[in-house]
Amino acid sequence: MREEIAQIVGYELDDPRVAIATVTDVRMSDNLREARVFVTVSGTEEEAIVALKALRKASPYVRRQLAINLNLRHAPEIHFIRDTVEEKAARVDDILREIVFAPEEQPAPPHDADAETGEEKGSDE
Repeated sequence: MREEIAQIVGYELDDPRVAIATVTDVRMSDNLREARVFVTVSGTEEEAIVALKALRKASPYVRRQLAINLNLRHAPEIHFIRDTVEEKAARVDDILREIVFAPEEQPAPPHDADAETGEEKGSDE
């Protein structure tokens, strides 16, 4: 199901707004009447919103093509959902990279009053 929907979205939709969308997962309802299609969208936030709207508008076409390609009597209702797992994972990677590769902050050495006078500690002569 995922492969077929990815094929339809990737190659059969002529809408340039959906060119930045990639199908990542499809989850079917228990009765197989609905399919939640998860897509990642590259680009800006505005482009992602526009692409998702275009996909939702194209869902009846995707449903018809799915029925034809898979010879289904009842094709599932298609619901496109933005998949943000990769975006969140990239954000976590960035944060971890900042923590691991950030220059270590060295605490300032303790201020020693005797160091100002030039005397050494521990010399009682």
